[in-house]
Amino acid sequence: MRDPYAVLGVPKDAGSKEIKKAYRKLARDLHPDLHPGDTKAEDRFKEVASAYDLLSDPDKKARYDRGEIDASGAPKAERRFYRDFAEAEPGNRYTDPGQFFRDYEGTDIFAELFRGQRREARTRGMDVRQKVEVDFLDAVNGATREMVLPDGRKVKVTIPPGTEDGQVLRLRGQGMPGSGGGTGDLHLEVRVRPDPQMRREGTDIHADLPISLPEAVLGGKIEVGTADGPVSLTIPRGSNSGMRLRVRGKGAPSPGGGPRGDFYVTLQVILPERIDPELERFVREWAERHTYRVRQR
Repeated sequence: MRDPYAVLGVPKDAGSKEIKKAYRKLARDLHPDLHPGDTKAEDRFKEVASAYDLLSDPDKKARYDRGEIDASGAPKAERRFYRDFAEAEPGNRYTDPGQFFRDYEGTDIFAELFRGQRREARTRGMDVRQKVEVDFLDAVNGATREMVLPDGRKVKVTIPPGTEDGQVLRLRGQGMPGSGGGTGDLHLEVRVRPDPQMRREGTDIHADLPISLPEAVLGGKIEVGTADGPVSLTIPRGSNSGMRLRVRGKGAPSPGGGPRGDFYVTLQVILPERIDPELERFVREWAERHTYRVRQR
């Protein structure tokens, strides 16, 4: 496998944010759903996921940078030379090979030498990629879901608050089993179901709010449901369709636990389904006494 830094296109001193940003861009561009039947794109996608798996783990990244493991995460064979033993502390220095066997007289020296070779090497299993659908409000506020994996296992998945559509969550050790107890990871691509009333733009949430003719003319206080629960909203006198009002701090949480965005409502003045004679007469008499032209603007 190639150098993971080269795979993600980041320098050796790249931080976690830079590594995550590069991975997300490549993952979006190379997603198998965008390249059906393209085995090269699929292989490249797997290579990118494997590189991110190594570099996003601080311990693995540090060990790779020190040369202790290779790009696949497997330990490198330790190379030891005569100088290592010659300069070692007493008891560890190079000695007469014959003395080595004399010290172990009466023991099964070959059994000791080859015992370690019989131990099964711990190798990482394959990663598993799967999609999970969540409701709009569950993605905004966070939720816990139980999923059934292709092999029949059930896992509990925590959807972090502020999760966005297309975001990939990683569950370590929930992928395919390897040898020697090693396992791969589960990568979950989150698909957020659209909400009939709310839509999201970054951490801000927008919604249309119908108001009655009296509320538009006279103003007043009404209760509005937001992603973070109901709030009391003041409708200004003389409000018009298209006017936008903001409720601070009632949007979606920022990734990493930052402040929530804002909640915006766009007013829509709705007339009664049936215009009764009283309203019709009032409007006609009012119009005769007032100049009210809107299209000249």
